Amino acid sequence: MLLMRTAIVTVCLFSYALSSTFSRQPSPSSKHHLQRPFLKMPASTEDSSVLRELKETIQKQSKEIEKLKNELSINQKAQAEPTAGGGHGAPVDVTQEELVAYSTRPFYQIAYKRMGWLGLFLVSLSTTAVIMNGFEHTLEKQIELAYFVPLLAGHGGNTGGQAVGTILSAMSAGIVTLKDAPRMIAKEAMSGLLAGAILGAIVGPVAHYTMGISLHVSTVILITLPLVSSIASTLGCAIPFACVAAGLDASVIAAPAMTSFVD
Repeated sequence: MLLMRTAIVTVCLFSYALSSTFSRQPSPSSKHHLQRPFLKMPASTEDSSVLRELKETIQKQSKEIEKLKNELSINQKAQAEPTAGGGHGAPVDVTQEELVAYSTRPFYQIAYKRMGWLGLFLVSLSTTAVIMNGFEHTLEKQIELAYFVPLLAGHGGNTGGQAVGTILSAMSAGIVTLKDAPRMIAKEAMSGLLAGAILGAIVGPVAHYTMGISLHVSTVILITLPLVSSIASTLGCAIPFACVAAGLDASVIAAPAMTSFVD
């Protein structure tokens, strides 16, 4: 509305200036026009001053229009921010009551809502202990490798957590939808692979030359970091899409599910 009003004002000023310019020009049939040509000079001077004023007015109006555009874009971004906190990973219209619900909800209701999923993922995490128990003899021989297991698991959780947060924010803002899932998953997988390769190329030599870790364990770390990063990023991107497609609350499920699968 502000932009439309400004444009109308600009058009009115432009029309008024043109009408003033043409009304001040002497008629060709006028005696003064025929007998005293030198009187055209003052009129020409007035016309140029009117045009100059018109240009200045248009420039001022253009600056005001740009200012209004910037203010409008800022207001639109500010209005879009509450939508990003909807929590369901999909572009939805969040009412004021829904925004206030979380802040006014008692802690025991929040815990009850999350407890079921956390218990399920806790059971799934027990498979990690089973897997570790299966490699107990290997870890006993390679104590150095056991030292880096928490590091690799933690790195996978951090990488996947970044992907989950990014995708949930993009989906809540309406920038990404379910039809973009294949493209986003492929992008996150390649991003995780590249980030892991760079970090592995740093951590591996540092572990070998600085910490005195054996060469074969350092090589395992160098190769494992890109794989863990790629798997974690892929899961962190795919799980929110899967939750939304199934009608589940991605904000509650995505992050712990990703962590459990990566571990």
